[in-house]
Amino acid sequence: MRKTIDVKCNGCGKKIFRYLKIGRGELRHCWNKRILRDYSIRDGKKVYCVCGNLIGVEERNQVILK
Repeated sequence: MRKTIDVKCNGCGKKIFRYLKIGRGELRHCWNKRILRDYSIRDGKKVYCVCGNLIGVEERNQVILK
């Protein structure tokens, strides 16, 4: 099962990613190649929302969500 989802910030509700989700279950990490649109701010390996909330950490080819 494939679907496009909007990953949003828990703090402010703004979009962080438009992501192609494949399969069932929770979204725990985002593969970089499946991120269709990126609204995040990156500082080194840390990924932030525009409001400053820490969203996750980039490791190799994925973003591990917090």
